[in-house]
Amino acid sequence: MNLAMMDKRKLGEKGEKLAEAYLVSRHYRILERNWRYSRSELDLIAMHGGILVFIEVKTKSSDRVRPPEANVTRTKQRRIVDAANRYMEELDYDGEIRFDVISIVLHGNAGHTLKHFPDAFFPGLQH
Repeated sequence: MNLAMMDKRKLGEKGEKLAEAYLVSRHYRILERNWRYSRSELDLIAMHGGILVFIEVKTKSSDRVRPPEANVTRTKQRRIVDAANRYMEELDYDGEIRFDVISIVLHGNAGHTLKHFPDAFFPGLQH
């Protein structure tokens, strides 16, 4: 399928599968995919080295205008944190957490570029 014709949902699904494969290859244990709370969704939730990691995946077919990770705005970060808090309440989890972003640019048949930003943002430190 031509990337220009791929709808946003399918593009996101492809990116999330690539991100998951990348994380698993680095010994992350995937706990949840597309976990929803209210109007928010946590793309991937994983354990890595005893840390609960919430991963936002942003996928685009081009980074000419701006890179995918630039779409993780402060508003988006607040929604992710709210959903993460709800997830931790449901599990009664009070251990260490981290918020990562994975940015993926698809290059058609030429593959993709993936960038992983561990500790991409910190709850409560947004100004």
